[in-house]
Amino acid sequence: MEAAMPMPIVRTVRDLRAVVAGWRRAGDRVALVTTMGALHAGHLALVEEARRRGDRAIATIFVNPLQFGAHEDLDRYPRQEAADAAALAGVGCDLLFAPPADEMYPAGFATQVSVAGVTEDLDGAARPGHFDGVATVVAKLLNQAQADVAIFGEKDYQQLLTIRRLARDLDIPTEIVGHPTVREADGLALSSRNAYLSADERARAVELPRAMRAAADAIRGGQEVDSALLAATQRLLGAGFSAVDYVELRDADTLAPIRRLDRPARLLAAARIGSTRLIDNIAVNQTLCR
Repeated sequence: MEAAMPMPIVRTVRDLRAVVAGWRRAGDRVALVTTMGALHAGHLALVEEARRRGDRAIATIFVNPLQFGAHEDLDRYPRQEAADAAALAGVGCDLLFAPPADEMYPAGFATQVSVAGVTEDLDGAARPGHFDGVATVVAKLLNQAQADVAIFGEKDYQQLLTIRRLARDLDIPTEIVGHPTVREADGLALSSRNAYLSADERARAVELPRAMRAAADAIRGGQEVDSALLAATQRLLGAGFSAVDYVELRDADTLAPIRRLDRPARLLAAARIGSTRLIDNIAVNQTLCR
C-alpha cells in the first residue's frame, strides 16, 4: 500500500493561487476555513464541513496582529503549526496556507476594511478596532483563496455576521456558511483561549453556558428580558467571573437589541475569568432561527 501524500503547506499568495488554479482546471469545488491556529475539535469540524461542501478543502493559519488590541494576547496566543498541520491532515484537509506576517501585510500596506452596522457594540465596543482587523484579514484571505465556499463557526457570531456583510457589500463571490458551535461535554464552547484557564477557572467557566441557557429559558417562559439578562450577569459574577462585558438579546440578523421574542433572536455574552475572556451565544427562539 502506498503511503498517503503529506498535506502541502504553502506560504505565499502566488503558491496558494497556483494550487487553486490547478484544482479549478480539474473542475473541483474549493472550500475554505480560516483560523489563527491552536486548533481544536471545533476547527476540525469546520474542515470536515468544508470537505462535505467542496471537492478540495483549504485551511489557513495566520495569527492576525490587526485584530488584537494593545493589551491583548497577541504575543502569548498559542502557536503550534506542526501539531495543527497533523490534525488538519487527519481530517482530510488538502492544503494549509500559513503565510508570514510580511506576506499578508508587506511594507507599505495601507488599506483597512471597516464594516458598519453589526460591529459597533458588543465585542466591537469591548475591543475597539477588533472587527476592522478581522474584516481586513478575512477580505484578503477570501480574495487570495478565491474559494467557492468558506465555513465560519457560529461561536464568533458577531464575526460571522460581519463577514457575511463584507462579502455581500464587496461582491466577493464566496458563499459564507455558518457552522454550529462545538462544545465540551459539559457545554463550554470550544476555544483556543480555553488553554489559558487553570483547573479551577475551567471548572467555573461552565457557568457561562449554564447562565445563558437559564436566561434563554426564562425569556422563553415570559420573564422580562432585562430581568433575565441581569440574573445571568449576577450568576456569572457569583460564580467567580471577574467581569461581564455583556449579556445581550439581539436580532439574529442585524444584532439590533430586542425586548420581545417576535423574530429570530440570539443571546450573546462575553465575560472574563482570571486573565481569560470567554464569549458564547445561543439561539433563543430556535423555531424561528434559520
